[in-house]
Amino acid sequence: MAAEDQPDPDAPAGGADVGAKLFGTWEIEEIAYEDPSTERYITVTPVAHTAGRHASKQFKKSQISIVERFINRLMQTEENTGKKQKTLNHVRDAFELIHERTDENPIQVLVTAVENAAPREETVRLKYGGISVPKAVDVAPQRRVDQALKFLAEGVYNDSFKTPTPVEEAIANQLVGAANYDVQTYAVSQKEEKERVAAAAR
Repeated sequence: MAAEDQPDPDAPAGGADVGAKLFGTWEIEEIAYEDPSTERYITVTPVAHTAGRHASKQFKKSQISIVERFINRLMQTEENTGKKQKTLNHVRDAFELIHERTDENPIQVLVTAVENAAPREETVRLKYGGISVPKAVDVAPQRRVDQALKFLAEGVYNDSFKTPTPVEEAIANQLVGAANYDVQTYAVSQKEEKERVAAAAR
């Protein structure tokens, strides 16, 4: 293979044809971002499985599709570790449910849910002469996205593990709830709690 024909190893994860759709169904164009601070860290591509292409490169995870990052987060439990195809199918089914409920592009719902579940402040512990004191700090944009995905995945796990609720329905409930900023949703309630504790530590 000629050098000019080889793919760029540093190209974005979704180096697919223009007009390609996620799962062959959902448009990735014209996704609206309400939060400018996290926009560059929420990548939308038609690729939902890159086989760990950027795993060994620091901070390259932000170039992976937010859908794949969410799928990877859902696998980070003792019961679901490594079951990517199964998790991917659950997310595909959940996207269908979201579209039926909201009549919106489920990718847009996911992006809005991540933005709404991303905490702006958190606390760190500083030591002064052996005394530990909480201090409020701003959260970096990349960490905000990481935290939002963690909260969403934990909410899905809590709703679906050892309960009669199907996984795809739990995913749809969490994403739609977070996108609507429903404080009853696990991810939004965790964000509010983090910011409340940080406000008290200012």
